[in-house]
Amino acid sequence: MLAALDEGVNGGKWYSLMDKVCSMQNLMDAFTRVKANKGSAGVDHQSVAHFGKHLEANLQEIHTWLIEGIYYPQSIRRVWIPKPGSKEKRPLGIPTVRDRVVQTALRNVLEPIFERDFSDRSYGFRPGIGCHHAIGRVSALLEQGYTYVVDADIKSYFDTIPHAALLSLVESKVSDGKVLSLLKS
Repeated sequence: MLAALDEGVNGGKWYSLMDKVCSMQNLMDAFTRVKANKGSAGVDHQSVAHFGKHLEANLQEIHTWLIEGIYYPQSIRRVWIPKPGSKEKRPLGIPTVRDRVVQTALRNVLEPIFERDFSDRSYGFRPGIGCHHAIGRVSALLEQGYTYVVDADIKSYFDTIPHAALLSLVESKVSDGKVLSLLKS
């Protein structure tokens, strides 16, 4: 897939991605990433360790559901966590382990398609890029004589993302109906 990114795809659109999303290797890689994050159980109360005890069967079930188009995500477990530097709390949604595996498998396939178009000055939630890169950029700008830094935080941004507009942007590069349906779910 990465080679195809370098060579380009027909009309800049990807038409067949579901086979890559639900490949057993991608699902195994996705589980490995989910396991490394050490997250809590979702509404089904299934831990990462419990999911891993029956890993092959669980991944095969996910694979089958994705291929047949019958996979659906479960509800999110909502918890409230303290907001750093404030007495406020913010909501945190915890998907089930199964859903995190599917989300990660989908991300593994879609991220390389879109990553190359992102700004070099965008530091949040990017592979291999983090706050230390942003701090390095700010330090370099300060050394160049800049004296102001603007820090902005949009309240409840992830709860108010304009999904239709975002999906339209995804559809400009992805035409696989099964992948788009999965993303929408």
